[in-house]
Amino acid sequence: MFLAAARIFFHAHIIEKDYTVAGLNLTIDEASYKIVEEELLKLIEQVNGKVIFLVDKNGQLIASAGNSKGIDTTALASLTAGNIAATSGMAQLLGEKEFSILFHEGEKDNIHIALVGGRIILVTIFDNKSALGIVRLRVKKSVDTLTQIFDNIFQKSEKDKNTKQVSKSPFAEITEDDIEKLFG
Repeated sequence: MFLAAARIFFHAHIIEKDYTVAGLNLTIDEASYKIVEEELLKLIEQVNGKVIFLVDKNGQLIASAGNSKGIDTTALASLTAGNIAATSGMAQLLGEKEFSILFHEGEKDNIHIALVGGRIILVTIFDNKSALGIVRLRVKKSVDTLTQIFDNIFQKSEKDKNTKQVSKSPFAEITEDDIEKLFG
């Protein structure tokens, strides 16, 4: 089974620690990571893909699934973000909000690029053995799922960040009774 052979590498390396995505402090916990992992592994199997990447809009590689051997993942992530930025500029020139899907066809390999919730980029690399229609259909479903997953991650991260900011205040534990006793 292909799923067993596929591997996933989470490039944040930092489960339960801060990771910056598109200028936001984002905490991705282990449970959320496993959900992202399952979705990427499911997608790579469904499209018979070679490798799948998740990249933020700054060009930081977040996660990958499949065989990335022989691919400069850092360069690919950076170029993908640049591609999205350039395409966004073209969309604006044409009066469009954005072009959320890009497709590049090569002699051997193809690249399908899709925006996930406007913040994350899903890159699917596949060869001519995979039908483009199937790739587009499966990626669209996966984008919907990943959008929900990352919306939850962003909400949880923002909530955790706000909680940490409140608890870091040196005055957070001082009550009105403490002030009355001090100045009373």
